[in-house]
Amino acid sequence: MKCLIIEDNEFLREGLMLFLKDVAEIEVADNGRQGVDLFTGALREGRPFDLVLLDIIMPEMDGQQALRLMRQAEKDAKHQDKKSVIIMTSSLNSPENVQEAMWDGDCTDYLVKPVARADLMGMLKRHGLL
Repeated sequence: MKCLIIEDNEFLREGLMLFLKDVAEIEVADNGRQGVDLFTGALREGRPFDLVLLDIIMPEMDGQQALRLMRQAEKDAKHQDKKSVIIMTSSLNSPENVQEAMWDGDCTDYLVKPVARADLMGMLKRHGLL
């Protein structure tokens, strides 16, 4: 599984990497802009990410905007039949944030921080990645 972790907090980023190190080839970005660039580059190369873990509150570009740009890139690349699983990992758990991610942004799922390994692995199984 090819995974992109977009998280500006180094401690949280390292934790997610630790959870996935045995099951994924991992790339990381520490802001939304860098994450979108890595995502679109992988699409252009024909090696899209299977999984993206995406924070909402980040410098340069927030996760909601990054999510919309990534989904648009998939449409533009005509890669809609096998979209990446994009899971928001955020401390923002208001109904408005969840709704924006899930309905407006076409996010696959939503995990509230702190992320527990069991919750993440269960979600990956549910979406057919494990």
